[in-house]
Amino acid sequence: MSKTAFKALVAQVTSSIAGLPVDASLGEVLNTRFPEGGEVFKAIEFACHAAIAEGWMCENEHGGIRYGRVAEADGQLSGFSIDVVHMKDVAGPRHRHPLGEIDMIMPIDPDAKFDGAPRGWLVYGPDSVHRPTLTEGAALVLYLLPDGQIDFSRPK
Repeated sequence: MSKTAFKALVAQVTSSIAGLPVDASLGEVLNTRFPEGGEVFKAIEFACHAAIAEGWMCENEHGGIRYGRVAEADGQLSGFSIDVVHMKDVAGPRHRHPLGEIDMIMPIDPDAKFDGAPRGWLVYGPDSVHRPTLTEGAALVLYLLPDGQIDFSRPK
């Protein structure tokens, strides 16, 4: 699995949601169009595991979280960037989503939950803040950021 092929695979999702508001209703759209048991979801999940095994995905580590930006936001991805993290029973750093965040949750351990959500899609709207938390095991989380925007700065 090359980065180019992976990006094309994820572009199936981003092109289908281009122009839609990044809010809770988008989570419903994604769970309907790309259900956790569906072909595209499973193909992306398989590709993530293959890319990690090849060493080019989740190549960084900090605080028990493996992570990495796979692709910058561009036209092929309808203005979204792609990041993937591998987490296990850990809370990540608090951050803000200036334009929102779309999470694809892929449990490695069957009961693993990301911010309390099981396998599937979870969407945070613009200007939302959270401390991403993985409980009940390990999971991969692919996240799409509009214009690649994420803010880890501490509030003043």
